[in-house]
Amino acid sequence: MLQSSTGSAPAFSSTPDRVGRDGALALAFERRGGGTILTARRFTLPLQALEPIPLEADGSVCLMLLNPTGGVLGGDRLESGISLGPGAHVCLTTPSATRVYRALGPPAVQDTSIRLAAGATVEYIPDHVIPHPGSAFHQSLTVEMGPGSRAILSDALAIGRLAREERWAFAEIMSRITVTSGGRPIFLERIHLDPSRRIPQGLGGMERFGYVASLGLFADGFAGWEAVMSALEARLAASPSVLGGVSLVARGGCLVRFLAPSACDLTEATRGLWAVARRSLLGLPALDLRKS
Repeated sequence: MLQSSTGSAPAFSSTPDRVGRDGALALAFERRGGGTILTARRFTLPLQALEPIPLEADGSVCLMLLNPTGGVLGGDRLESGISLGPGAHVCLTTPSATRVYRALGPPAVQDTSIRLAAGATVEYIPDHVIPHPGSAFHQSLTVEMGPGSRAILSDALAIGRLAREERWAFAEIMSRITVTSGGRPIFLERIHLDPSRRIPQGLGGMERFGYVASLGLFADGFAGWEAVMSALEARLAASPSVLGGVSLVARGGCLVRFLAPSACDLTEATRGLWAVARRSLLGLPALDLRKS
């Protein structure tokens, strides 16, 4: 039986003495019979989760995470905790890009943690982040992997509203991704962008590109990484508009990092690489999210 509710917990709620709002989201999934089901859902606006969509071909579900206020504001503190039981398989995505608006005081903070039980699989494929002028955004993603679990994680960032010819007009972006297994780190990434100190626009930085993205693949007990990397490299080579590469993670994974000149190029490259990841790591066909 699904436990679903909305509301504010006393320890995690906005107060009149500060700018911004507190949003909380808690989701739990289990594998029952031949499919995955959502067993618990609790959220406090401005975070929300829509109804899960079952995918009958493999017994997984797809669920949309959203912020119905239209963007993240300075001072917002958004916290999501997601738990997958043994054998559960969930694809998490967003309906559109995350817009981060100007911060006149504290930064907007968005923390997401995902815990995978034995044999569970998560595909975390949110759309990219668009920082508006003067915005300050701190985000983190933490994934704890169980025995035999698998994860495909996407992360992407624009350097501004390029349609308005805005580049590097935000105040600060900090991003952290942590993947662990048994309490030991598998992958750690830290990014800190402060255009007031340095703009990484030249050779070795963003160069002529407006979007930077990564796709991480992690699997406990998986041995076919060379074949996976070859398939991902071939897909990158088929996208001449993007510039990127694939590297091996020492303890059970690989990472694709690439630059794209436009949102369309970013979306096409992400979808293509994700399709390769699903096929080579999970043995599944591409998934069409049909957002447009």
